[in-house]
Amino acid sequence: MSNYHIKRLEEYFQVYRKSVRYPEIFWEEIAEEHFVWRKKWDSVLEWDFTKPEIKWFDGAKLNITENCIDRHLQIRGDKTAILFEPNDPNEEAQHITYRELHDQVCRMANVLKDKGIQKGDRVVIYLPMVPELAISVLACARIGAIHSVVFAGFSSTALATRIVDCGAKMVLTSDGSYRGKKILDLKSIVDEGLQECPSIESVLVVKRTGTPVEMVENRDYWLAPLMESAYSDCVPEIMEAEDPLFILYTSGSTGKPKGMMHTTAGYMVYTAFTFKNVFQYREDDIYWCTADIGWITGHSYIVYGPLANGATTVMFEGVPSYPDYGRFWEIVQKHKINQFYTAPTAIRALAKENLDFVTKYDLSSLKVLGTVGEPINEEAWHWYNDHVGEKNCPIVDTWWQTETGGILISPVPFSTPTKPTYATLPMPGIQPTLMDETGTEIKGNPADGRLCIKFPWPSIARTIWGNHQRYKDTYFSAYEGKYFTGDGALRDEVGYYRITGRVDDVIIVSGHNLGTAPIEDAINEHPAVAESAIVGFPHDIKGNALYGYIILKETGESRDRSNLSKEINEQIANKIGPIAKLDKIQFVPGLPKTRSGKIMRRILRKIASNEMGNLGDTSTLLNPEVVDQIIEERL
Repeated sequence: MSNYHIKRLEEYFQVYRKSVRYPEIFWEEIAEEHFVWRKKWDSVLEWDFTKPEIKWFDGAKLNITENCIDRHLQIRGDKTAILFEPNDPNEEAQHITYRELHDQVCRMANVLKDKGIQKGDRVVIYLPMVPELAISVLACARIGAIHSVVFAGFSSTALATRIVDCGAKMVLTSDGSYRGKKILDLKSIVDEGLQECPSIESVLVVKRTGTPVEMVENRDYWLAPLMESAYSDCVPEIMEAEDPLFILYTSGSTGKPKGMMHTTAGYMVYTAFTFKNVFQYREDDIYWCTADIGWITGHSYIVYGPLANGATTVMFEGVPSYPDYGRFWEIVQKHKINQFYTAPTAIRALAKENLDFVTKYDLSSLKVLGTVGEPINEEAWHWYNDHVGEKNCPIVDTWWQTETGGILISPVPFSTPTKPTYATLPMPGIQPTLMDETGTEIKGNPADGRLCIKFPWPSIARTIWGNHQRYKDTYFSAYEGKYFTGDGALRDEVGYYRITGRVDDVIIVSGHNLGTAPIEDAINEHPAVAESAIVGFPHDIKGNALYGYIILKETGESRDRSNLSKEINEQIANKIGPIAKLDKIQFVPGLPKTRSGKIMRRILRKIASNEMGNLGDTSTLLNPEVVDQIIEERL
């Protein structure tokens, strides 16, 4: 039996038991069986969570792009590696084969070297979802440069903050980007940001939209002519297992973003292993993750995980609502997508629309559906299951973080029975535990506590770039000898995990600990409700009271708001209990969200508490304008 591909529930338990009892033997077998190494490791694992220091496959030498591209050339050279679907449905899709990808990555790597980029240098990539984004990520890895992708929608200030923090020497960007009907001017955002970034020596510009741009002499260069003249072969830089691969910034609950630093070998092994198992990928499948590569999901499950498996991975430039709300399903039909991975926020938005947008397309190619970014609420789960999967596709509700590098808790399709709102069981090698507020491990089932991980896994982030103390304080100081996820979780009678939200999303009302996720689930089951977010605000008697921000479906908006408020509170009382009823209900046009679809509850808490003076930088939000609308209509 291969350790690599789990197909039945008994096999899952067998593999899981081995991975926990003999973790070093387990991961060593996977690393030996499936990857190309220039030199084998001296030790599989060295770790100390008190420092914290983690090393996987220390002493090994490799290049991750050899594993993602070169080793596939002989048997899969003509297979599509990246299938690019443009924003405009009338523009032809691009099928980039593994051989073509090798050619492009080598050319790009040589361009980077010609501009002075060396092993260990940081390169910031601020590109839309075009093939050059994946190619530039891989080109950096080819020569040992550390890539840091910044979502091409962040403000110039957010971009500059990240460039300064990592001391980048180069930025890759484009003249503009398409987003539905809009054209965004990326180059001018970069120009503005670079006024604060003395470390930048060169800017490479992809021509995508034809938007007129200003090019700074001796700094800015069009990429296309440099690629044309570059040599199409580039010897890969041989990297140590623990050499940095990339830095990816994630918003902290306070101020400065955290540059999570991931290293090479462990990240490669874990993302490849989880991709294969969570999505049950087979050789000729077409896999599509709708995320942006500016997010960890895009790194692990558009680029590295799929390509390490020799998969065909889809990159989509557009949005789910353009030219209409059937775009996702039109692409599924067009390319006969087999695995589809998206965010619950996208599912909820699509579920608000007419069902005809789904039913007119043939979705019979789908085998596995996935969700990522937040726990999926029950109503959205059933809509996804019934109308997209037609009750034939298992839904993998994946839980993980930027910090974890890969999926930690998820069903394995066709072996783990799914349960709506539950991420279910840990992946092999992952040892979760629940802790109470006194720091005691909670044994037995069912249980409810703070989710920690007891043992390292290969893709865990090794540090926060330039601030190891912050890494230690944030993730390893709350519970000694454990990685604290910051999330609360339930564990049911059979050991399934349900993520209940950030621990700071647990609100104590009259001495009762109330998680926001179950309350939101109850609200979202109301037929007029599209989405909701609950926060606490100070209350003289209860300590805290509950404030609900609620988006209505189009069909429900004309209904009487006071009656709706009563119905919603009755539903909460019926589902959870009267203690969870909302003191204030504000109907809102939208919720402030990060680019990855997470609701910015910190902002909502401040508005509910009437603390509008320090909302922080809202420019990195997907929809910053909605904050002003919420403030204007605040109760």
